[in-house]
Amino acid sequence: MTKQILSALILFSIITASAFAQEVYSPDKNVQLHFSLNTEGVPVYQMSFKNKVVIESSRLGFKIKEDGQDLNDAFSIISSETSSFDETWKPIWGEESMIRNNYNELVITLNQNRTQRVMAIRFRVFNDGVGFRYEFPEQPNLGHFVIEKELTQFAMTNDHTAFWIPGDYDTQEYDYVESRLSEIRGLMASAITSNLSQTSFSPTGVQTSLLLKTDDGLYINLHEAALIDYSAMHLELDDKNYIFNAWLTPDVQGDGPYMIAPSVTPWRTVIVSDDAKDILASRMTYNLNEPCKIEDTSWIKPIKYVGVWWEMITGKSSWAYTDDLKAVKLGITDYTKTKPNGKHGANTPHVKELIDFASEHGFDGVLVEGWNIGWEDWFGNSKDYVFDFMTPYPDFDLIGIKNYAKEKGVEMIMHHETSASVRNYERHLDQAYQFMKDHGYNSVKSGYVGDILPRGENHYSQWMVNHYQYALEKAADYKIMVNAHEAVRPTGISRTYPNLISNESARGTEYQAFGGSKANHVTVLPFTRLIGGPMDYTPGIFEMDISKLNPDNESHVNSTIANQLALYVTMYSPLQMAADLPENYNRFLDAFQFIKDVGLDWEKSVYLEAEPGSYITIARKEKGTEKWFVGNVNGKQDRISEITLDFLDKGKKYIATIYSDGDDANYKTNPQSYKIKELKVTSKSKIKLKSVEGGGYAISIVQIK
Repeated sequence: MTKQILSALILFSIITASAFAQEVYSPDKNVQLHFSLNTEGVPVYQMSFKNKVVIESSRLGFKIKEDGQDLNDAFSIISSETSSFDETWKPIWGEESMIRNNYNELVITLNQNRTQRVMAIRFRVFNDGVGFRYEFPEQPNLGHFVIEKELTQFAMTNDHTAFWIPGDYDTQEYDYVESRLSEIRGLMASAITSNLSQTSFSPTGVQTSLLLKTDDGLYINLHEAALIDYSAMHLELDDKNYIFNAWLTPDVQGDGPYMIAPSVTPWRTVIVSDDAKDILASRMTYNLNEPCKIEDTSWIKPIKYVGVWWEMITGKSSWAYTDDLKAVKLGITDYTKTKPNGKHGANTPHVKELIDFASEHGFDGVLVEGWNIGWEDWFGNSKDYVFDFMTPYPDFDLIGIKNYAKEKGVEMIMHHETSASVRNYERHLDQAYQFMKDHGYNSVKSGYVGDILPRGENHYSQWMVNHYQYALEKAADYKIMVNAHEAVRPTGISRTYPNLISNESARGTEYQAFGGSKANHVTVLPFTRLIGGPMDYTPGIFEMDISKLNPDNESHVNSTIANQLALYVTMYSPLQMAADLPENYNRFLDAFQFIKDVGLDWEKSVYLEAEPGSYITIARKEKGTEKWFVGNVNGKQDRISEITLDFLDKGKKYIATIYSDGDDANYKTNPQSYKIKELKVTSKSKIKLKSVEGGGYAISIVQIK
């Protein structure tokens, strides 16, 4: 075949392909996905909701490293297939007992004419949005390859309002900024300065999950689902044209994901509604993950716990047993020969006090950090220190505490700080997990503080994503639940591996000990971070003045007690900590009662009010009981909340115990002002309450038998 004839055939193929366009609708017909190839054979998509454009024409494809044959144009259509799917599945734990997974699917298989490489794009259109991913089948012309850049775009229709944090490769621990897209560049520097990490890849780069609001009332969430063996996606904004471009976290060498066909990418997700409550109610991220792969899940159970963490993070006590760094650096591993600092929190008498408190008030577990040797070495500037996860300090009686907790009916929770030495942790995992099981620990809080050792890998690169997944799956082999801190933000993987019972992966309560997050921070997180899975936010702080715990710390918790109670409902997690000290709960036992009563696992969730950055009100029915719990968190200004209790069963009567802000409550000057009252209510009842700035209310509703 002559070159002229071949060129003509390719041109004909592209011209034919450019005329190809296909649409697929959501089951309720409100969401529309339009796919086509343009005149250059570039795949593009567009998305609408109720006839309003959500995503304008946006390109798809990849740049391939050291190849010269990018997967970005000159495509023609091999096949186009549509199908529908509808199932209802039962989560192991969750915000409801059953989740419906209903979508219409379009799969476009493309052939790149100049390389004869094949790539498929799979779209799933749900009532609440669209998910799509790339698929690379096994083929002769594409085996091993490195993605230099993913060319996925999300073209916005206008200068929307965004709730964003900087595109950091190593932390999500930022306060959210609310601004127009056009303002991001100018606000980026101050946003970075507000965080201890102070790193960002771009002056217009932001992280997912990203929430946007249009001037005509649409709420849009951009994120990803099923992040497996790939790099986490950030978004770089072209602020002249309001186009978000995918930006993959590079590895330490600057490379993107290493791929081997056959393979697939994570799903790129766009959740949309004209009602903010629907964003909170969306389960699309979970639905785009595979079903549970753990056969026996009977050991995966929600936990309410207490621990020594808050007193450590505020500086009242320490992780380290000694301040005698000289002795440690001289190689003295017998800590009985060093001088204790007198502040070590994980000591046997104190831990037994916490076990007693947990037992008395019906908590499931006690988390103890700082129990194992080496913290002074790590804090003492030995950046390459590695923990062994099995050797306790001399003042922590591992066996005695195990037996004492068992007598009291309390489970101990293990803590593994990896010191970001990932290969060391992987070498120890089998031994460390077996050690946990031998000593009655069924759940672990893992941490990855600091630069990844040994070569400074980014926390959200493919290399680290694979490590987090490896640790999770290995934990499942030992029937251990994982609460990972400093790990990659969740993307619904807890559907597949529900032993990932929670994550941190955002700015939690600990930042209240470093100077305070914004008072409306908790009215943004459910729209952003929690889209991918539950968060170990560690709520329940009753003493807002940190200097009363540590005179050298002048931080303040920007919240009221009523707001802290509400977080147990609005910040969903099957793992919930009562983070404050027992002595502070003993001062306010009537308010503490709500933390004792509130459920962890839910039959049903009803989203009553929602506006990102301003307020959220959620009602949840506890699984296996007739009890309901309501939480309201309020944002930047005082507000009157009005709700109707029509979610209750008709014809039944209930007692509602209301914990609300006091008349003179102020999150800065009078945060401990609250009031408690009881009301008889039915499904016809209406409740009207004032929530102050940074405040809220919590309600416990129990049926009258």
